[in-house]
Amino acid sequence: MGILYSEPICQAAYQNDLGQVWQWVREDGNCINIQDGFNGDTPLICACRRGHLRIVSFLLRRNADVNLKNQKQRTCLHYAVKKRFTFFDYLLIILLMPVLLIGYFLMVSKTKQNESLVRMLLNAGAEVNATDCYGCTALHYACEMKSQTLVPLLLAAHADPMIKNKHGESSLDIARRLKFSQIELLLRKAS
Repeated sequence: MGILYSEPICQAAYQNDLGQVWQWVREDGNCINIQDGFNGDTPLICACRRGHLRIVSFLLRRNADVNLKNQKQRTCLHYAVKKRFTFFDYLLIILLMPVLLIGYFLMVSKTKQNESLVRMLLNAGAEVNATDCYGCTALHYACEMKSQTLVPLLLAAHADPMIKNKHGESSLDIARRLKFSQIELLLRKAS
């Protein structure tokens, strides 16, 4: 299940194995920004795909490049924003929801975790308006996912709501199409 990587440090970052990541970095400091042979993911992108905060923090402290792009022209910020709940998360949330609202708190904590991840990357200098192979920025994806926590965070970092993707759609257009009215107002103010 998941992705298999040709670079061991990428696999370790994806699987949340901090010990292994640390070992690889100790053996060769240059592997911090290595790009995997399959899809060009860096260890940082791998960790962001899964939302592994400790590994992201570790890599950033060792000056991992937050703006390297993989073969889809995506940076770690694209993946941090696109990160959705896993099927397992949903299952836990649904099963635990009736039990003292544990499911609700789990959902809130997962959302906060994602917010921390995006904030960490922005603080490390992630280019907020970087576009991928579809011409989408992190803000496009945050709007597509109707993320009320991430859109304001990206706007505060000067994300441009008027950048159009390859379908000619801006983040504002996406918010309008999805009838995401609170976010539409925020985006209008920012543009």
